[in-house]
Amino acid sequence: MAVPQITLRSGSTPMPRVGLGTASFPLSDTESTRAAVLRAIELGYRHLDTAALYGSEEAVGQAVAEALSTGLIASRDELFITSKLWIRDAQAHLVLPALQRTLKNLQLEYLNLYLIHFPISAKPQGHPAIITEDELMPIDLTSVWRAMEECQRMGLTKSIGVSNFSSKKIETLLATAEIPPAANQVEVNPLWQQKKLREFCVAKGIQFCAFSPLGGKGTGWGKDWVMECDVLHEIAKAKGKSVAQICLRWVFEQGDVVIVKTFKENEMLENLDILNWELTEEERDKISRIPQRKSLQALELVSEKGPYKSSEELWDDCI
Repeated sequence: MAVPQITLRSGSTPMPRVGLGTASFPLSDTESTRAAVLRAIELGYRHLDTAALYGSEEAVGQAVAEALSTGLIASRDELFITSKLWIRDAQAHLVLPALQRTLKNLQLEYLNLYLIHFPISAKPQGHPAIITEDELMPIDLTSVWRAMEECQRMGLTKSIGVSNFSSKKIETLLATAEIPPAANQVEVNPLWQQKKLREFCVAKGIQFCAFSPLGGKGTGWGKDWVMECDVLHEIAKAKGKSVAQICLRWVFEQGDVVIVKTFKENEMLENLDILNWELTEEERDKISRIPQRKSLQALELVSEKGPYKSSEELWDDCI
């Protein structure tokens, strides 16, 4: 079954509403990622999500190149590819070089969507994922966004947007933006439903994109609350579906784009099998009453020495 698509406000290439995430922590090796992404394309995925931080751009690029050379896809235009500006490059003069590196890694001439990964900056030098307190810096949203806008005007990306932005921070961006953000990619799942932020983004014409629709665990995350939720297990059992499918279908029914990471073929197929059935009103009501708890805290970006002294300052209404 073909994955439904939406068109972003920029009117660029339609965005498939189910995408393959490529973030793995610890990082997956390039060959494993390349093989998984290629297999995903074979299975019908046409939306690939990566980021400079993930270390997966090169592998995604290799998979796309192989898909083209073997005729698996007829044109690069069949794919919707997203990447993200990491915080070490979140300064106006570094945006274009960062995007150019991303395009080189991906072996592409353009992205479909380029996002500011977090509403914060850091000193450019140093390990991408290991950032100390004294390296954190405020982000100049006005100048960084202008650089993002210029990248779109140059045709290096069809659309631009943000990730992990609260409504307050989007309002700040919109105050000076000439090109409004096309999307906001944030944590969304039945245990972190983001109702207020979704309503805000929809009202502003900003597409809501859900990462971690199955929750998350590991460093920087909470426990695996989503996949262990009793309410979701009860619904899955009654429905004859997996807990993962219940989560993905719920997110899909909110109107969001679903970004879900797996490199296992059976799970890739299962994650696509959410299109020809629906949750009942009773099931949706049960999910709406699940107590809320955020998984991604990003506490490494909170510091007395940095621009955000608390989680509340970083996440605003998203905590």
